[in-house]
Amino acid sequence: MSTIVVSTFLTLDGVMQAPGGPDEDQSDGFPHGGWQAPHFDEAAGEIVGAWYATSTGMLLGRRTYEIFAGYWPTVGDDSPEAAMAKVLNEMPKYVASRTLSSVDWQNSHLLGDDVPAAVAKLRAEPGGELHVVGSAEFAQTLIRHDLVDEYRLMVFPLVLGTGKRLFGDGTVPGNLALVESRTTPAGAVASVYRRAGEVRYGSF
Repeated sequence: MSTIVVSTFLTLDGVMQAPGGPDEDQSDGFPHGGWQAPHFDEAAGEIVGAWYATSTGMLLGRRTYEIFAGYWPTVGDDSPEAAMAKVLNEMPKYVASRTLSSVDWQNSHLLGDDVPAAVAKLRAEPGGELHVVGSAEFAQTLIRHDLVDEYRLMVFPLVLGTGKRLFGDGTVPGNLALVESRTTPAGAVASVYRRAGEVRYGSF
């Protein structure tokens, strides 16, 4: 059985939309694209690199797929990013999209019309870790269908008040166990959580 991992960057109020740049995702008039860059330091890069080192495949929404497919295949052999590009280009990629009829990036596959069923099938197969990268709407679909086994979250020290959030309406209630937590010099908190059964209730 494979493990479905959501790896993402969040603000303190849970926004995951467009951390990487102003034009990354302006849907719903989002004005804060690029919010992550001032807080991303060398330590954050090392943590993220270690998180993805164990990935055996990626699960991508259409927007994230198009951003990645437009960049990583163009990275040259003499680039500092050449090793990462080789890994990402060769890795299997599974894409959720209602509009794409084909995907041309090396080793990419469309998940089809029934995305939760397709991901559940992938999860049931022997393998390693399938990482959901970015892809806010796709991640929420998997969360609503209780298909996420582990969260690797890097929370940055700012609030935005608006934008797509990781945990939205329809999230399946459940306990999580904190497996690991680190803080970067720039103030980001990187934590790993795994499924830990149903929510327990009590009273004070």
